[in-house]
Amino acid sequence: MKKLSVIAILSVLVTPAFATDAELAEEKISTTDAEIVEVADAEPVALNTDTTNPDIKFPHGLQIGVGVSATSGLNGFVGYANKNFDSFWWKRFGVRLDFATTAPINSLIDSGIDAVMGDGMELGDGMMITDGAIDAYHVAALIDFYPFGDTWFLGGWRISGGYYFGNMDISAKLTGEEIGDFSFSLDGKDYQYKGGEMNATAGLDWSYHGPYLGTGFDLGLFAGFKIYFDAGVVFTNRAPSIALDIPPTGLQVREGNAWQDVDVDELESAKNQALAEAQEELNKLTFYPMVKIGFMYRF
Repeated sequence: MKKLSVIAILSVLVTPAFATDAELAEEKISTTDAEIVEVADAEPVALNTDTTNPDIKFPHGLQIGVGVSATSGLNGFVGYANKNFDSFWWKRFGVRLDFATTAPINSLIDSGIDAVMGDGMELGDGMMITDGAIDAYHVAALIDFYPFGDTWFLGGWRISGGYYFGNMDISAKLTGEEIGDFSFSLDGKDYQYKGGEMNATAGLDWSYHGPYLGTGFDLGLFAGFKIYFDAGVVFTNRAPSIALDIPPTGLQVREGNAWQDVDVDELESAKNQALAEAQEELNKLTFYPMVKIGFMYRF
């Protein structure tokens, strides 16, 4: 009896253990054979891999300007200078095509000259300038270097270099009037016009070209509007040339104590000698000044 009871006890203890393993196996099979539910494909997510700075795309950096040049008239330029480049060097460089002309304002310039001269500008020997005119232009290709890049305020200062082509033509009317005979000196000789009146013309023509070096700045106002200023010189070996026209009609020259009708060839020789002496002084001018100011807009 005692032996059977022990076996019964062991049977009770072992049976649940086997049952548990069987259940676990069945659960494992059930899990393995479970139906696989397909999930619909999700919409692909686009990753932004474009690291380009949008502020360096055209027309950002495009610039235009309108102003005045002290020696060339109305001034304008088109160019490119973008301070938003990530590159240390690219943000410091710009280019410009610069041009100017007096053509649209010639009448205004002539009126201004007349207003300044009034009744005339004395030259000595009884002569004066009673009328004057200026005609000028230039074209240039420039490279600008901004040492401070996009640094606030200092970023507007630049050093400019390039090449200029231009011309300045100045003409003037010379008159003289006295009671009696009008006299003047030329190349050491005395001349006079019978009748007390003299009319002549003088001119200066400066056709120049050469490398340019200067400085300037772009001073911001609001949005992309700025004030621009340039000052520099064009280095050239082409000096201005001068011309003088003295009408020989009614002109006399002093020979000793007597006045004689002037010989046209002698007059031309005396005039050319005087011009040559003046030209020697003008040949010392090896640079053409350039000063400009105006408004600009940079996109």
